[in-house]
Amino acid sequence: MSKKVTIFGAGLVVKPMVDYLSGKGYEVTIASRTLSKAEKLTAPHPKATAKQFIIDDKNAMADFIKNSDLVVSLLPATLHVEVAKQCIKFKTDMLTTSYISPTMRKLDQQAKDAGIIILNEIGVDPGIDHMSAMKIFHKVEKEGGKIVSFMSYCGGLPAPEANTNPLGYKFSWAPKGVLKAAGNGAKFMKDGKIVDIDGPDLFKNYWLVDVEGACTLEAYPNRNSLDYIDLYDLKYVKTMYRGTFRNISHCDTWYIMSQMGFYKEDEIFDNLQGTVQEFILTKMFKVDKDQDLKGLLMKKYNLPAHSIILKKFEWLGFFDETPIPIKKGGAVDVLTAIMLEKMSYEKGERDLLVLHHKFIADYNGKEQHITSTMIDYGIPNGDTSMARTVSLPAAIGVHMILQNKINVKGVHMPILPNIYIPVLKELENLNIKVIERFY
Repeated sequence: MSKKVTIFGAGLVVKPMVDYLSGKGYEVTIASRTLSKAEKLTAPHPKATAKQFIIDDKNAMADFIKNSDLVVSLLPATLHVEVAKQCIKFKTDMLTTSYISPTMRKLDQQAKDAGIIILNEIGVDPGIDHMSAMKIFHKVEKEGGKIVSFMSYCGGLPAPEANTNPLGYKFSWAPKGVLKAAGNGAKFMKDGKIVDIDGPDLFKNYWLVDVEGACTLEAYPNRNSLDYIDLYDLKYVKTMYRGTFRNISHCDTWYIMSQMGFYKEDEIFDNLQGTVQEFILTKMFKVDKDQDLKGLLMKKYNLPAHSIILKKFEWLGFFDETPIPIKKGGAVDVLTAIMLEKMSYEKGERDLLVLHHKFIADYNGKEQHITSTMIDYGIPNGDTSMARTVSLPAAIGVHMILQNKINVKGVHMPILPNIYIPVLKELENLNIKVIERFY
């Protein structure tokens, strides 16, 4: 009898997981608020089923979980812990691609007592980044070396031929999630010193990185890198940094949008009408709608008239009669709607995902520099690279758990050799490859 997998959520990255697990013979159920999305994903697979699921319905959640051998939560991250508690109650294994929250980590002993695994952070970032890094960490340690510097970068971008807008970016996953993350602070270690960055200043802190086989990209810090010193067991590290890749001139533009207040969610407006320009003037800057917005931005942020940032804002519709695209929401919702309309992938366009690690290992005073790089392109008219690299590691993890090839219990991320070695090997079989170079 084939085992049953329930996937909560039918978002942009789910399809490759459904295809992979269905190909392995599992009975896959997609539980989604939007039934039509789930039905589209299950249609090619005789043993896959689509069912409607409203996230507030805890009884329905319990029914799905108790009738499954494993549950994948691709719901908003705030809901994973509720799913996990139900999985512990019904002794059902669970997997997510999201970061482990402190609340999730506290469920470790309960999960062990229930005899289940809750495997988190098994996507691309987090996910492939952890696994490809641990492979090098363990290699260096086995050879008697010490990791003294680790800098990790990852970003989803348009492929060069699809890079067709002034902002150099398109959305391959939830747009609001991208914009909300733009308001996060960050913390990392550089040469033994802690660097702590407030959310509004995030995009002031960037530098350029040359990636062999790709191009030169901007990188800015991603969340709290210091947490990973203990998780990776890096006892001797002096530089520990996790960053996000974007195309050149991204950070300066997104910094100004941050200063304008676009990433805030603290003020929601009803019955929105008028132009985007009027929204920025009256709702965000609290000034008269007849003021000159371009002139105000030039003065407020010391931007010259020929600034590329102003040209990007002009393209977004900040200075003309572009109507506000939503009737209710805050500044982040207005910007999300504008960008979703103007910065989505067209049919047949490819995305690009670049993951790049830079290590320095110390062998009794002799330094070795190592890089580990994944450059992956989406399939024209097929799966995006973002979808493949997020959901295929997770799908492989599901398969390994159900085949008892992963048998640890509790709350985990994929940093154990018996997890990351076979997952990376299977990803290579699926043409998702990490290239290592030693200098």
